[in-house]
Amino acid sequence: MSNKVEIVLNSAGIRELLKSAEIEAVCKEQAEAVAGRAGDGYTVDTYVGKTRVNAMVTADTYAARRDNLKNNTLLKALGG
Repeated sequence: MSNKVEIVLNSAGIRELLKSAEIEAVCKEQAEAVAGRAGDGYTVDTYVGKTRVNAMVTADTYAARRDNLKNNTLLKALGG
């Protein structure tokens, strides 16, 4: 009796999942958490790219951009 387990992925299903509204909601939720930890002046944007959903947090105000440059705020906010 063999103990090997073989998993076959459904590539089309995974591609569909990576572009789904549910995954977009999860990505947006995570990005908003990072923006919240970073502070005022940071905004969230999500979009569906060629292969998957993307979410990004950007420094929109001058103060936020300066804060991020001096303190690496976004990188630190990613750490949780």
